[in-house]
Order: sequence, then C-alpha cells, then structure tokens
Amino acid sequence: MGRIKFGTDGWRAVISEDFTFENVEIVAQAVADYIKKQKVKTKNKKSELYGKKYALVVGYDTRFLSEKYAELVSCVFAANGIKTILGDKDSPTPSVSYAIRRKNFIGGIMITASHNPSRYNGIKYKGYFGGSAGKKVTDAIESRLYKSKVQFLDRAAAIKKGLIKLEDIVSPHLKAVEKYADMKLLRKAGLKILVDSMNGTGARYIEWLLRNTNNKVTTINGERDALFGGRPPEPNEKHMASTAKILKKGHFDLALVTDGDADRLGVVLSNGKILSGHKVMTLLLLHLLEGRNETGGVVQTICGTGLIDKIARNYGLKTYETAVGFKYIAEIYNKEDVLVGGEETGGVAFKGWMPERDSMLSGLLILEMVAQRKKSLKKIIDDINKTYGVYVYKRFDVRYSVDKKKKLLSILHKKPFKKVLGKDVVSVKSFDGVKFIRSDGSWVMLRPSGTEPKLRVYSEGHSEKEAIALLEFGKRFALSI
Repeated sequence: MGRIKFGTDGWRAVISEDFTFENVEIVAQAVADYIKKQKVKTKNKKSELYGKKYALVVGYDTRFLSEKYAELVSCVFAANGIKTILGDKDSPTPSVSYAIRRKNFIGGIMITASHNPSRYNGIKYKGYFGGSAGKKVTDAIESRLYKSKVQFLDRAAAIKKGLIKLEDIVSPHLKAVEKYADMKLLRKAGLKILVDSMNGTGARYIEWLLRNTNNKVTTINGERDALFGGRPPEPNEKHMASTAKILKKGHFDLALVTDGDADRLGVVLSNGKILSGHKVMTLLLLHLLEGRNETGGVVQTICGTGLIDKIARNYGLKTYETAVGFKYIAEIYNKEDVLVGGEETGGVAFKGWMPERDSMLSGLLILEMVAQRKKSLKKIIDDINKTYGVYVYKRFDVRYSVDKKKKLLSILHKKPFKKVLGKDVVSVKSFDGVKFIRSDGSWVMLRPSGTEPKLRVYSEGHSEKEAIALLEFGKRFALSI
C-alpha cells in the first residue's frame, strides 16, 4: 500500500488498493489526535474555537462501502472520546458543512472522492466554519498519521454510550437552502427542468425543493449507483453529453447537473450547449450583483476566467486569486467581504451562506436568474457575450506519472514560453502549475492534479477555434516530455 498523502481537497485513493479499512482507521486516528489537541473550552473570546463543541459530524456519499467507512471513522472517534453525529443516509457534502455550523461543532468528515471515477474514495476534513480546512490543518492531521495506535469502539457500544448518534443532516440543510433562495419567485417560474444527479448524493433534492412550484422537474440518475452508470460523476462537457441528448429530446428549458457529492453544478442550455464552470460562476455572480443588488469581492483560482475579471473591473469589485483547491477560497471567504468564490469546475460559495460549494443552492439561484429576467438562459448568455466579449474555456486531462510531472514543471519554470502560437506571453503565473497569459488575454496552463495521477491542460480563448488551438499547443508540449 502507498503512503497516505493529502492532496487538493483531502485524501483520495483507489478502493482496496490504498483506500482500505486499515488506512481509513489510520486517518481517523490522526484526525482524532488532532482534535484532542484543540482547546475548544478556551476562555479567550478572541479564539476562533471559543464556544465550539467538542464533537464532529460524519457524512458519506453513494460510493462503494462509503457508509461502512463512515461508520468506521465514527467508531474510532468514539473510542477517543469524541462525540459524533453520523448521517443516517448518504448526504451531500454541503449538508455536512451546514450541520457543523448549525451545531457549532469543531469540525467534520465527509467520506467522498467527489467527482473522481468510481474506483476512488476519499476523506475530506471540514473546519468549524463549515468549509474545507486549510493547509495548516490538513498538514497537522497528516503529521499525525501512523503516530498513534488506532483506538476502536464497537458501534452498538458507542451508540449506547451516546458517543455516536444517527441523525438526518440533509433536511435541515435543504430547509436552509429554501430560506436563502427566493422561493416566491421560483413558485411561478413555469420552467421545464431536467435534473441529472449523476447517481450521487444530489438524489432528488432539487426536485423536492421545487415541489410546491409550477415548474415541471424531471430527475434522471437520482438513484444510488456505486459505479455512477459507468461515467465519473463530474459535470463537465464529456460526462454531460448524455444529459444534453436527453434534454434536447425532451425539449427542456435547461438542465442542472450535480456531481458525486452534490457540491458542484453543471448547466446545459435548451439547445444542448454545455456551459463551462466559468460560465456557471459568471451567471451566479451577475445574478447576485444585478438581481439581488449585493456587493463584495470575487475569488477565483489560478485557472479562473478573464470574463469574471472583466465583470469585476466593470463593477469595481475587489478580486482575489488562489491556488486550486476550495480550501484556499474558504480562507479568503472567512477573512474578507466576499460575494462569490469559485472554481472552474462549477463549485461556488456565496455571501451570507457558508464558505462551501453547494450545487442545490447554485441551481436554484440559476433558476432565479431566469425567472427574474424573463429570458431563456441561452439569451442571457448571448447578452453576456455581447456586453463583455466571448470567452471560451477548454480542459484536457491526461494520465501523467509523478516523474513526468516533476520534469515538466522543471522545464516550464526554467525556460517559460516567450510566445505561444505567435503571440507574446505578457504574464506567467507559477504558484500552482504554470499559466501563460498572452497579449490579448487568452491563455494556456499546465498543472498536475493534486488528487489523481493526471496532468491537466487548460486554455481560454476568444473563440472556439482559438481555445482549441491553445489547448492543442499545451497537449503537444506535455505529451512530448
């Protein structure tokens, strides 16, 4: 078995290879050892942990054996004297984060590999604020791996002693989503909506949220399938192609697609066009700005879009840029006045909510925007293109060894491109992968994945042709190593 290593968002590994019961116990014990060092009963009111309860929430997704891994983690916590609320069914990641906030707990665990293929599973640690814990915390947990003997208390005994309590953590979260969304507006939207839950924890929750409205909602892939129907539960252009076909055949107004643990959102227009995560975040930003008259800063990762930067300049909004990983976005969200913070993969956090991605809330806000503007989502996108210009985003993932990753980054750092496809490179960003920005604002980026043995190549151009050409340039270079 390989050594346990935390990546962009927790620890992920292949089930039965590295993601084993033994290794899950080791991670759980390290988390328990970390928690026991936290002074949650501090009298210092300036402490971030002042008044927090010495307890954790544990949730899990629809992957193979996820419920057993979650139970195992809870039993290790119980043996260490840490009280745990264990979800009574598979739960969206934002349900875990909301439960932590609602109960004022010190943190929580989500058993999930998010959008990764079905052979993977993983463990995410959530902080007391209801979001991905920062590197300082995950490093502290990682440093405790293999240091203590694993302690374990049988589930029945733990429940009898009150150390484990089974609880519905989804319903309170959904009720909070209803309060944040404008349900009065949504009740009369009259939309025909396709929801694809990709066999993940999104289940039929968007359909439930819209149950008392005049919208017609059809949910597909709402049942649990540990193999996710044979496709990774990632709402991107490749894996949403089948959704687009069903949408066009059924003449829906739009489709909302949730990923494996229901924190990321994909969107498909009525004509079958699949929106990038950048476009999804753009829609959400503009709705909060123009539809809800809210203000605040905008956080993107290094592979964010120039379109949002342009909108932010137009509105005089402060912008922040981070490495890839929602934990970095959460850190800024917790310190600054942030309106939206998000990733290129469709995960977005909102002001007045929590520093956590939430596909169900994102979906309702997209529907709000359509209802309020009384325009199709396609027409809204056309208006954005006319106002701000065309921005086309592409991504390509290729299997890449650790040695090749190191060699590639070494080459790019030592001899960065001066020109890309005939245009001068005016800026190079290298704090997470390497991004080359050309004189017209278009760019290409190469970045090793933090959760899989893959290299990601990204591009953004002002036309489909330009974006593809930039992507091909990056692919050719990466594959030549």
